[in-house]
Amino acid sequence: MSDRWSVLKKLLKRVSRSFYLSLIILPSETRQQVSLAYLFCRAADTIADTDLLPASSRLTYLSSLQGQFRSSPSFSAIGKIKESFVPLQTHKAERALLEHLEECFQAYLLFSPEDQELIRWLVLTLTHSMEMDLNCFPSDGSAPQALPAFSDLDLYCYYVAGCVGEFWTKAHRLHLSSLQNWDEKSMCEKGIRFGKGLQMTNILRDLPRDLRLGRCYIPETMLKEQGLSAMELLSPQALPRLRPLLHSLIRQTLEHLDRAWEYTMEIPRQEPRLRLACLLPILLALKTLKLVASSDQLLDPSVSVKISRLDVYKTVGLALCLVRSNSLLTHIFRRLRNSISITVSAL
Repeated sequence: MSDRWSVLKKLLKRVSRSFYLSLIILPSETRQQVSLAYLFCRAADTIADTDLLPASSRLTYLSSLQGQFRSSPSFSAIGKIKESFVPLQTHKAERALLEHLEECFQAYLLFSPEDQELIRWLVLTLTHSMEMDLNCFPSDGSAPQALPAFSDLDLYCYYVAGCVGEFWTKAHRLHLSSLQNWDEKSMCEKGIRFGKGLQMTNILRDLPRDLRLGRCYIPETMLKEQGLSAMELLSPQALPRLRPLLHSLIRQTLEHLDRAWEYTMEIPRQEPRLRLACLLPILLALKTLKLVASSDQLLDPSVSVKISRLDVYKTVGLALCLVRSNSLLTHIFRRLRNSISITVSAL
C-alpha cells in the first residue's frame, strides 16, 4: 500500500487543486481513504467532461465506471476506459489520473470492507451529479439551459457535495475513537449542509463560466420571478436584475455554512487536523462569497472572482494558530459572515 500511496499522493497534488489543502492535513487514520475516494470522483468527472465524445458515450463509460463499484472490479473494463479516454485528455494531470486508474482500484481492494463500502457509496452517489449535468444541459455549447426548480438545484448540490459531508462524517467516526460520542444522524445532516454550502459558493462564483458551457444552475422558476432567462445572463448588463435573486441564494448559502460551522465546532480539540481540514474550506468559502456579493462584474467571463493566493496563505496561517480556540474562531466566523450580510443588505 505504501508504494501505491506514494504514486497516488503525487496524483492527488496535481488534480485536487484547493481541496488538496484539506486532504493532506487529515488524520492519518482516514487520509488515504478520503483521498482515494476523491481520486475516483475526479476520474469520473474527467470522463463526464471529455467533450470530444458525445454525451451518450460519456454516460455509457460513466456507467461502466460505476459498475466497477457494484461488483468486483473488472480490470479489463477499467483498461477499456483508459484506452478510450487517455488519448483524449489535454490536461496532463487528468490524463495521468486515468493512466493510473488500475492502481487506484488495486489500492481500493486493500482497504477494509467497511472502508470499501463507504467509498463505493460515495462514488455511486456523487456520480449522479455528473449524470444530471449530461442529461440536463446541452453538450454542444449552445444556449444555456437552466435547472427547472429549486428542488433540482438542492438535489444537485446533495449529489455533488452534500453526500461528501455524509461520507466524511461516517468515515471519520469509523476510525477516530474521539468521535464515538457523536450523534451520527445529526452530524450527517450538518455534514450534508456543509457540502451544500461549499457547492453553492462554487456555483455562484463560477456562474459566467458555467453559462458558456450551457449550464445554468440557477433554477428557471427563480429566474422567471425576476423576469430573466438563462440566455439573458450571458450579458454582464443583466447583473442589476439578477441581484435580488443572487442575494437570496447567498443568504441560503450562509445558512448552510452556519450548519457547517456548528459541525466544525463539534470536532474535539484533540483532533486539530480534522478541525483544520474543516475550518479552511468554510473560511475560504466566506471570503469568496464576500467577493461574489460585492462584485460589479460577476457575469463578466473575463473577470475572475476569487480570493488571492496571499489571502489563502493568511487564512491557513490564522487557522493554524487558532485551531483549538472555539471562541476566537467563532468570532472570526461571525465577523466574516456579518460582513457578507451587510454587503447583501446594502446593495
